[in-house]
Amino acid sequence: MRSRTTNDTIDFEKLVDDYYASLYRFAYSLSGNEADAWDLTQQTFSRWAEKGHTLRDASKVKSWLFTTLYREFLKWNRQSKNIFSIDDTPAGEERHSVPAEVVDRTDASALLDMLAEIDEVYRAPLSLFYLEDMTYKEIAALLEIPTGTVMSRLSRGKALLRKRIFSREGETSAGADSSPAGQSSAGRTEIDNEQG
Repeated sequence: MRSRTTNDTIDFEKLVDDYYASLYRFAYSLSGNEADAWDLTQQTFSRWAEKGHTLRDASKVKSWLFTTLYREFLKWNRQSKNIFSIDDTPAGEERHSVPAEVVDRTDASALLDMLAEIDEVYRAPLSLFYLEDMTYKEIAALLEIPTGTVMSRLSRGKALLRKRIFSREGETSAGADSSPAGQSSAGRTEIDNEQG
């Protein structure tokens, strides 16, 4: 007689209802396009159908799904030969505040597009932290990296995102001074002040 496992006790339709949207958002933030995000999300649920029964602790379902999706993305990325070598310490990066009025003019889809332009090494932790409200510890476990590395990548990722925001703002407001110089701390946004 077979022992009862997690896959036996979790309704697949409920699992999809509970996690599809957040997995899709994460997949989109990693891949940068809808079709790939849809494929990655579907592949994750396919993996659950195949291997979910091996999970013994039902409280770990969310972590299992996100980890599986991330691994599928890495596999897909390697197969697509889209992995680029990066320097983990960007030289000459200045710390700038993002004025609230710039963020107000930047809509959510534009922010997601900018996030998609950031290297995956930084994009994954940023997406998990800001879009999925995961803690440093949860992100570290999911990405299988130390907590300190998560914090470092979040910091560098926020700096890269800030740079993209200023770059786009400069393109859309030609002639307007979008320079952060002289900004008071009251003009800073959550992306600059967030410490986790």
